[in-house]
Amino acid sequence: MAASQSPPAPDPTTAPPSVQQSLGLDFGASPSAQPTVSPDTADPVSGADAIASAVSDHNVTIGRVIEQLDAFGFSVGDTRFSLWTALVVTLVIVGLVFAARLGTRIARRVLTRVTRLDPSQGVLAEKIVQIIVWALAIFIGIDLLGIDLTALAVFSGAFGLAIGFGLQKTFGNLIAGIILLMDRSIKPGDVISVTDGAGNEGFGQIRKIGLRAISVVTRDRKEYLIPNENLMINQVENWSYSSRDVRVKAPVRVAYNCDIALVEELLLRATQQVPRVLENPAPKVLLMEFGEDAVTFELRFWISDPEEGMSNIRSDVLKRVWHIFKEHGIEIPYPQRDINLRGNAQFDQLLSAISQRSPPVDEGG
Repeated sequence: MAASQSPPAPDPTTAPPSVQQSLGLDFGASPSAQPTVSPDTADPVSGADAIASAVSDHNVTIGRVIEQLDAFGFSVGDTRFSLWTALVVTLVIVGLVFAARLGTRIARRVLTRVTRLDPSQGVLAEKIVQIIVWALAIFIGIDLLGIDLTALAVFSGAFGLAIGFGLQKTFGNLIAGIILLMDRSIKPGDVISVTDGAGNEGFGQIRKIGLRAISVVTRDRKEYLIPNENLMINQVENWSYSSRDVRVKAPVRVAYNCDIALVEELLLRATQQVPRVLENPAPKVLLMEFGEDAVTFELRFWISDPEEGMSNIRSDVLKRVWHIFKEHGIEIPYPQRDINLRGNAQFDQLLSAISQRSPPVDEGG
């Protein structure tokens, strides 16, 4: 009788994965093969790695140079800083600053040619466009560099607080400048009164309204930079806010023996002969006082170009008054004093002593 042969035992290594899992066996992996974790450091600017990979795929030589630049660096915790990262950040910042300035200039030219805005509206539009362009440049730079803003979450509170205190005046001047341009109380070309460090008051013309301050140029070609916030909280004397007409006063003194009516007529005639003096409102002559040695008149006339100077127009009028007074014999007095000497014993003795003095001897005679 033939002996029956038992079937061969199945090889557990050839069993399906499901069977192996049911048996608690895993022959697909070596017991000693454990996953190793490499302590990779994170690059704060992921855009630098993307640029390096893209350049290396196109040019091997430049890729090697980038690898050498990236080899020079240091690590702070889990963050690594390299020479390549610094180079990429510098190039992106320089490029964005150049692009933002170019975009601002182009926008300014477009606004000047396309729109018909008054000076204050034009400056306000330029400032808004400038803020938008720089904001876009910052966001584009963050996107290009791949900066992870969540990495700064720990320092965002302290950093924001420091920025708030440090830039408080800057943002205050920025908002003040926008408000001044919106309500048109101050605009380029206006003539305002300014005071220097010594307390001397003068006037100047506004040439430019910036994000931080306005530029005021005086007749001495001195340029004052006044913060916008000062113009919001302090009193400002604007000579051309609602009208550019400014009244100028010039005092004139004549002798008591002059004809008052003739003096008034000559003063008006002299004033009207100066080109910068306006005909409307008409000049006026007022008698101000009877002084100790003269009769004081005051010329009051109007001009429409105070930025061209106040002292020079007053000088032109007074020069014309001088010549026309000379032609008509009007006397301009100078201070006079009458001294009355009363006789007394001491004074008489002094006079007699002076008269009794012998004249000096002339040795040569």
